[in-house]
Amino acid sequence: MPSPKTSQRTAQALQRVAGLFESKGWKVQASEPGSTGPDLVVRRRGKRYGVVLKATSEGRADRVIPLLSQAVLEARAYALQSRGSMPMAVVHVDHAPRALVASVMAFAQEFAAEVAVGFVSAEGASEFRGEGLGDLNVSAPFRPRQVKGTLIRTDNLFSDLNQWMLKVLLAPELPEGMLNAPRGRYRNGVELARAAQVSAMTASRFLQQLRRERFLLESEEFLTLVLREELFERWSAVAPYGTADVPARFLANIQIEDRVRELLNKVEGDACLGLFAAADGLRVGHVSGVPRYISVRRMPRFNRASPGSNPWNALQPFPKEAPHVLLRVVRFPESTFRGAVRRDGVMVADVIQVWLDVLNHPTRGQEQATHIFRKVLQALC
Repeated sequence: MPSPKTSQRTAQALQRVAGLFESKGWKVQASEPGSTGPDLVVRRRGKRYGVVLKATSEGRADRVIPLLSQAVLEARAYALQSRGSMPMAVVHVDHAPRALVASVMAFAQEFAAEVAVGFVSAEGASEFRGEGLGDLNVSAPFRPRQVKGTLIRTDNLFSDLNQWMLKVLLAPELPEGMLNAPRGRYRNGVELARAAQVSAMTASRFLQQLRRERFLLESEEFLTLVLREELFERWSAVAPYGTADVPARFLANIQIEDRVRELLNKVEGDACLGLFAAADGLRVGHVSGVPRYISVRRMPRFNRASPGSNPWNALQPFPKEAPHVLLRVVRFPESTFRGAVRRDGVMVADVIQVWLDVLNHPTRGQEQATHIFRKVLQALC
């Protein structure tokens, strides 16, 4: 029998989930206490879902996935008994690291693709997969952690060069060709600085920050990152939102792949394929139909009057026709371009950078990010 505390948590979770649906125009009907059937029935625009909810305080995959599996089974059973109702399984947790959400959604996609799935946290974040549920997805505002009354600034740990050094520490555990970085192990900041080609002071400050935030294991012979699920969640907070992209089109409207390769080879170090195009180049692509992204250190200046003096003059910015490429200025150029790898004769952003850059993209970015995390990054956690 559920404890009073468990029942109270479930009641609060039901209230939060019902409120989320109502805020988006769904009609919500809750089941009577003790009755059989789904916890909620929600209706909107001809769609009707029977919702089975499970709640837990523990934001761990080994706890959440079994609860989700149970909710899926119950939702399927109720849907069979109710004509015209589609099944939905929802899990509510107190705290939902982004890495956990990605892992759970990947599990649901593989084993319960025909059941709508929702993931809701007490912090205000929610992610849903299913027909007509897209507007229920909400990103929780990031709240910097406090330790002993001291505010820890995320931008310190995830500055440009710090992100690069994180990639250097993780590189030995990534498959070959996913990240251009040394694949060694380092005993101290001096060795890390030498490998990452940064100053010893920069490496020392970085390691101090890792220690202060408990992401560095001191007992090991080599520098070892720990609490990686939380680390990736914190890292994801610097993922770009609402970037202003510049559409462009090649003047020579032939062999676009060759034109892209030729351009990027001329400006190597200042540009590379990014986002979905880079995911395709790394063989982890999952989304099609998006124009190729070129990540640039700075937005180029176009001078149509002297086309031979600047490689970028092969492009026409803001074309009237559909663009061949989208140009995006990167937020963290050192981390982006130091980590870029050569694939099929062209430089592409590394797998961690692609994951970060697509996370908040409006065109199925979360879906692509989940695919990358499941295929590559989850093994690091």
